[in-house]
Amino acid sequence: MQRISILLLVLVVCFATAMQAQAPAPKPGPEVKKLHAAVGHWTIEGDDMPGPLGPGGKFTGEMTCRMILGGSFLQCQVSEKLAEGEMQFLEIDGYDPVNKNFSTEGFFGGGGGWSGVITIAGNTWTYGETKMVIAGKQYQYKGTFVFAPDLASATYKDELSADGTAWTPWTGSKWTKVQPAAKK
Repeated sequence: MQRISILLLVLVVCFATAMQAQAPAPKPGPEVKKLHAAVGHWTIEGDDMPGPLGPGGKFTGEMTCRMILGGSFLQCQVSEKLAEGEMQFLEIDGYDPVNKNFSTEGFFGGGGGWSGVITIAGNTWTYGETKMVIAGKQYQYKGTFVFAPDLASATYKDELSADGTAWTPWTGSKWTKVQPAAKK
């Protein structure tokens, strides 16, 4: 009798798991639509300021952003050419319904990355409360990404701090959308 009870329990758990796996994924909330402003392929021209990460200088690059995982998250892949060489990174942004804010996670090619919060108000994305690890050292950064009203261009400025109190300008850049992201 005990074997039958155990077998019945296993069958119920398997059936419930199978039914749950077939349930449709929840649709993203309306807040996620704010991330769509970045979808597309962008060119980048900017200046790194001299500071704790090097001597600074001009850079160029490209970024491609698309919505992933059923439209729940924004994924951006970036490649920049700096005086020191090429840098690549991946950023994933999403809406956190528990904290009612946008989160950002990023990863640098070669190691390191960042984690933080984005506030979106109109065409302005403000990066704050962001911790970053570069070359084994921890920094904090904050920045502002401002889209033009037609969402076809944007400007970005940010600052970097080793201690969270003394802030140094880090980069300034102009972004131009050159085509929408390819649909997959």
